[in-house]
Amino acid sequence: MSLKTFTHEARADFKTVGAVAPSSPVLRDAMIRPLPLEYARVVVEVGCGTGVMTQGLLKRMPAGAKLLGFEINPRFLEHLKSSVKDSRMELIEAGAENLREEVQRRGFKEVDAALSSLPLAFMTEEQRGKFLGGLTEVLSQDGVFTQFRYLTGVQLKNGRFEIFRLKEVLLRYFSSVKYSIVWRNLPPAFVFACRGPLKGGKSKSS
Repeated sequence: MSLKTFTHEARADFKTVGAVAPSSPVLRDAMIRPLPLEYARVVVEVGCGTGVMTQGLLKRMPAGAKLLGFEINPRFLEHLKSSVKDSRMELIEAGAENLREEVQRRGFKEVDAALSSLPLAFMTEEQRGKFLGGLTEVLSQDGVFTQFRYLTGVQLKNGRFEIFRLKEVLLRYFSSVKYSIVWRNLPPAFVFACRGPLKGGKSKSS
């Protein structure tokens, strides 16, 4: 997919795409590096986009592993179907808030690693809660979840823009959240690596 096409999608539906350009290889590597992919059996990617992260995950996953990729943008879905020719990949046209149900519907009790490129700041608190709460229910205790957020990240709350404090949100769902900064991306981004999923039901923010 060309940069022009990606930019068109971003302008048409920025709340869903949440980016002005595809992720750089540096950001891709920073997102994938913390994940325990060497022995993974089930991996989840949420917000596959143009497949930058997808291709990186598939290169590092074992031959017998499964990648469940969530994407709701029709243009990106068509691109992924035509460009990713790997039998380990299963595309799921469903929102992140349905993650737990979709994983379990396919017969998987746990996932070993999860990666999200979603613009969490643009999701409602309820959507974020269902996504992260559902993820912690299926992520193994030794599993790792990575998420990025642009340094300029803001959210619209009560009609006002304010800084989106993602680490505070993630600590409601994980016992350990560490982050690094990737400067060589447009724009620069924080990468959060989350461990120790806090089990126990619905959104910890409710």
